[in-house]
Amino acid sequence: MNKGLYFLLFLFVIVNVDINGVQGDTMVTGTVFCDQCKDGQVSIFDYPLSGMRVTMVCPGSDGQMTRVGEDTTNMLGNYGITFDGTPDLSTCFTQISNVQDPNNKCGAVLGPPKSVKLMFSMFDMAMYGVDPLISQPAQPMSYCSTSSSPPTTPSPVTLPPPVGPVAPVTPSAPPKAPTPSFKLPPLPRMPPAPFLESSACSYQYWMKAEYKCYWVAVQPDMTVAEVFGPLAAQKYGTDLTLYASLEGRNDPYKTLLREATTALLNSWNSLRFAYFAPQVLHNFNAALMADSTPTVLRTALRFKRANTAFPCQFKTCKK
Repeated sequence: MNKGLYFLLFLFVIVNVDINGVQGDTMVTGTVFCDQCKDGQVSIFDYPLSGMRVTMVCPGSDGQMTRVGEDTTNMLGNYGITFDGTPDLSTCFTQISNVQDPNNKCGAVLGPPKSVKLMFSMFDMAMYGVDPLISQPAQPMSYCSTSSSPPTTPSPVTLPPPVGPVAPVTPSAPPKAPTPSFKLPPLPRMPPAPFLESSACSYQYWMKAEYKCYWVAVQPDMTVAEVFGPLAAQKYGTDLTLYASLEGRNDPYKTLLREATTALLNSWNSLRFAYFAPQVLHNFNAALMADSTPTVLRTALRFKRANTAFPCQFKTCKK
């Protein structure tokens, strides 16, 4: 893109802000994992937890910790808590709400709360990130390495509204484990062909019935809201399916969703794709937060370039 076009886009944003004003919006995002090895960190054996309730707590004017927001993780273990305007959330933290949650398939121990960190702030919009929250089983899985003194996980903070002053807890670094000698558990089913190849397939390929077997992480009838999160639900409704989103055209936001869905599918089907799944979700939600047509179109164009960067390696699925 040349300098003249950059200037025109910048001028468009400035004029739009001057005429229409800025609608402030802030989002806090993070992920919840099952820490199967109880080592206090996310590793290859850990997996995201869906349906987990996450609570956000901030200090009030009286110094008391106050519950300010909650959200439930989607199928990818992601949660997003939104606020009007741009409040300062630098002293806040999040944690899993309840260890007895029936959706907690992992176990009986919750990891520590995690501090909220500012990722970017501009035009009265802000996005904060949080390091992964963890839940742990009562005992580490049999295929995990063992240690004579396994690391202990700090107890989570109890959060009945309101609660007493609480400082975020930071887990101590686990001791370095010896080189494990164990048999790896069975790996999840991989896509039929292009997982290790340079492959990128446009939305037209993903809509064809003969390539349906490549939908391995999500299914066509799943909704955009449960995969992309609350901002997508607000913008596109709660009933729009992933397959229907591939038909979007003639509108910047429909085009963004179509290319983002395609990029998400490609990210799960080729290790050499330009984006990982969390990057697709982050860039998509950032574009929605910006609520700017140039930003939406730029993000959609980047996804489209990635979706056509390599030849599509799909082969007809076996019936």
